[in-house]
Amino acid sequence: MKPTLGLTGVTVNAMALIAPGAFLWITFVVQAGYAYPSGMAMWFGIFFAILLAYATAISYSELAKLYPGAGSSYLFAEKAFLNHSTNFRFARIAKFATGWASHLYYWVYPGVMVATIGIMIGYILGSIAPNYMNAGIPGPVFMALIAVISAYGISWIAFKGVVGSTMVNLVINIVQWIALLFFTALAIAYRMGHPDGSTGMALDGTSKVLHYAFNGDAPAHPTALSVIMPHNFNWMMLQATIAILLLVGFESITSLGEEARNPTKDIPRGVLLSITIQCLFMYLIEYFAANYFMNSAYSLADAKGSAAPIGDMMVIIGNTLLAGHGLAFMLLEAVTVFLALIGTTLACINTGARVTYAMGRDEEVPQHFGLLHGDNLTPHRAIWTLATISAVLGAFAALFFFCGSAAPDDKTMATLPHSIWYAVGLGSNATLSELPNGLSLVTLISNFGTFALYGMTNIICIVAFREHHSFSGFKHMMVPVFGAIANFGCMAFYIIGPLEGLGSWKEPIIAVVLSVIWGIYGAYYFSRNSKKLGRDTLTAKVTTA
Repeated sequence: MKPTLGLTGVTVNAMALIAPGAFLWITFVVQAGYAYPSGMAMWFGIFFAILLAYATAISYSELAKLYPGAGSSYLFAEKAFLNHSTNFRFARIAKFATGWASHLYYWVYPGVMVATIGIMIGYILGSIAPNYMNAGIPGPVFMALIAVISAYGISWIAFKGVVGSTMVNLVINIVQWIALLFFTALAIAYRMGHPDGSTGMALDGTSKVLHYAFNGDAPAHPTALSVIMPHNFNWMMLQATIAILLLVGFESITSLGEEARNPTKDIPRGVLLSITIQCLFMYLIEYFAANYFMNSAYSLADAKGSAAPIGDMMVIIGNTLLAGHGLAFMLLEAVTVFLALIGTTLACINTGARVTYAMGRDEEVPQHFGLLHGDNLTPHRAIWTLATISAVLGAFAALFFFCGSAAPDDKTMATLPHSIWYAVGLGSNATLSELPNGLSLVTLISNFGTFALYGMTNIICIVAFREHHSFSGFKHMMVPVFGAIANFGCMAFYIIGPLEGLGSWKEPIIAVVLSVIWGIYGAYYFSRNSKKLGRDTLTAKVTTA
């Protein structure tokens, strides 16, 4: 690979994966409906997730200073253990386990993204042509088809090379920042101009007297302080298990070590810059504005029942503050979201393919994954494999999007258009309610992989610096210990939540079961591949790193 990226390049690639414009739109509905009404602690759940992400980002930043190169945590694990006087024998096990966990995150995450692209385009089409498609309940078959097309289309961009990807991501970031700040300002202005007892507009265009009650059938925050309060520890943890999807990506540039001109300097700075700009600044502002906007005419209950609650808010705000141009405002903002979704999916495919490439180069996975395309110098085998996996997962998430807590009532489904786009994925309310929600399930699987990878990386940081001359008790012990506990604590809440009777058990438990199966298969594959290659499981002696 050729070193072509400077500080701007590596930072932009990380910021593309942490796309605030995209995630406000696509995850608000998941957060609103997950273990309802835990969404009332949405802002603080994100804040807690940012704390654990920051701790992990510091660990990644410190490791990138020591071990620049392709592979990210996969590379860090091997180097850290090889340079430890007593734990060196576990280097290969740690390396493989970290790389295997990375795949549960990097190979599932793009499936979530392409599914949400399908859902968003279905919502937009329904808004423009309501007789052809329902905006609130877009056709599952249509959404699945868009997901498949998106998976292969975005993978083609990744196949062409990371330099072109960087330029695309830079433009996308600038556009979505401008659009997001504009929406944020209007949402706050709307709330300040509509106090309790005033008249406001509902999504259907009717006028209603607005109220702000924390509890009841139409929950909405009564004050600005209420938006940022945790309210309930369990709610905070439940929201954090979803919110990590918004924050991942800062670590992605640590896989670009071979493509950065000054990796030991620019990649650590890029990690911390990306999480500061996108998470600490953009996310906390935009999520405050969206939650502060909600009222009795459009409450958390309405948000969980919509395919795009942020789009609904834009329609209401635009009709009120922009002279009735709510649809136009929503469509304009939706274009920026669509671009951001392309950017974040592209960044993840770039990262995931390079982790697989590093493992293929080491023959820890089939060797053909370690080959580069002759002209584009990209890991093309890994990219196209990832494209197919993303298409399958994205189609599944879209087809089962209206299941579980998102199941529409029978009366609503009776009014849907009779077309091929509604031929699969819908049925009676009773049947759909018993099935797991496809998007929530795929999201939780990806997040489980994220928590596992981030937790392990914090431990790797401790191992890497424990005997190093630059060891710092704060950066290399206190911070990673907090990061590991927070990440593994969120993983534990997949089980604790259902045991506490919080929300549906189906999605988190199935996510855990599938993740455990992935881990068991990984152990089997590692053992079989070791015998095939004649490699020892434990490293016999310290190897020069």
